[in-house]
Amino acid sequence: MPSASWYTEFWRLGILLAVMLLAGSLVGHTLLFAGITAMVYTGWHLWNLYRLDRWLLQDKKSEPPDAPGIWGDVFYRFYRLQQRNRKRKRKLTAMLKRFQESTTAMPDATVVLDADYRIEWFNRAAQHLLGLQHPDDIGQYIHNLLRHPQFVEYIKRQPQAHPEDSSEAPLSLTSPRDGQILLRLHLIPYANRQTLLIARDITHLQRLEQIRRDFVGNVSHELRTPLTVLTGFLETMADSDDTCSRQWQRPLALMAQQTARMQNIVNDLLLLSKLEADNSHSDGEPVEVARLLRHIHEEAKLLSGEQQHRFHLLLDDNLLLQGEEAELRSAFSNLVFNAVRYTPAHGEICLRWYADDAGAHFSVSDTGEGIAEHHIPRLTERFYRVDVGRSRSQGGTGLGLAIVKHVLNRHQGNLRIESKLSEGSTFTCDFPLTRKGERPL
Repeated sequence: MPSASWYTEFWRLGILLAVMLLAGSLVGHTLLFAGITAMVYTGWHLWNLYRLDRWLLQDKKSEPPDAPGIWGDVFYRFYRLQQRNRKRKRKLTAMLKRFQESTTAMPDATVVLDADYRIEWFNRAAQHLLGLQHPDDIGQYIHNLLRHPQFVEYIKRQPQAHPEDSSEAPLSLTSPRDGQILLRLHLIPYANRQTLLIARDITHLQRLEQIRRDFVGNVSHELRTPLTVLTGFLETMADSDDTCSRQWQRPLALMAQQTARMQNIVNDLLLLSKLEADNSHSDGEPVEVARLLRHIHEEAKLLSGEQQHRFHLLLDDNLLLQGEEAELRSAFSNLVFNAVRYTPAHGEICLRWYADDAGAHFSVSDTGEGIAEHHIPRLTERFYRVDVGRSRSQGGTGLGLAIVKHVLNRHQGNLRIESKLSEGSTFTCDFPLTRKGERPL
């Protein structure tokens, strides 16, 4: 609703027009007096507009000029709006200052990039880890300063839309300032096509991981010799036909069983160490996966034995996969043998090898007991078992799915796990289109 000053202004204008028209009619110049009234009224408003313009252009925080009627309300409202804007500006300035202070104190390098990947701001850690110089590098393209080819490709793969569209894994590179420092870089899109570059020093973590890999590899190698010797003596004793050996058949069988289990663990640890030592993508050669899976199927039937599982093979013989056959055999056999171990007798196991618009896929489905949902995210961890007692009794090492994950990483694939208790599980290996091949006609 209009304020009281507007009603007053309407009354003032009406009275002024009435007086001027009456005066004009008395002297016989009505139109002249009406024009003079319009000019005076317009001039008064123009004068107040001029005063408002001068006041708004002033830098100092001055009080609004006095003005009668509606102009007093206009000046007052502008003054209130100005005060609110100043308060909001002070608040935003304080927030920005706190943000800059917090990011400056962060040990991770933080760089704000615009839509074209030009540098807008960076903290002190970025100067130390990325070699950026302030203020010379402000406005420079980040890929002109970090010229590593992998980083340039990493930028090209970034989405230009929303943060949720970004699914790229962080990139590991050596620092351009110090080759002994290993960095993990992550580009995060946000706001209006801006990007946040985060670089973290992971040198210490990398060294610890290397120590762990070396330790596992060395210990595994050292264990192979005594286990081989122990196995040989146990086999010799078990094959003896003397009275002493016959009395110790049960203990010898248990010792042989546990020795074999230890050998399987050592072999899996060595394979895992080998895969971890070289985590680059494997090019390999075209692999006839259907033929490979048929060999694994024959071994799975022997493992099934008296349980007599029913196998179903749905394999595309013309579909090939670019990769390392030995590694793929290890990954696929781990999935198939797990299905055999954890599916009850006479259960069904289905092996599928097929392709679609997303790429090539290998899946193993079973009618086993299934896996609770909270276990699924941890299944690919080393030595993680859903049921420790049952896994050991079935001869599992707890390393199979970890091997599967590393083999898939080497082949640019990933593992999908779907399972419901009492209904069974499906493990699917997804490979990109670039890995897919076809048998020549």
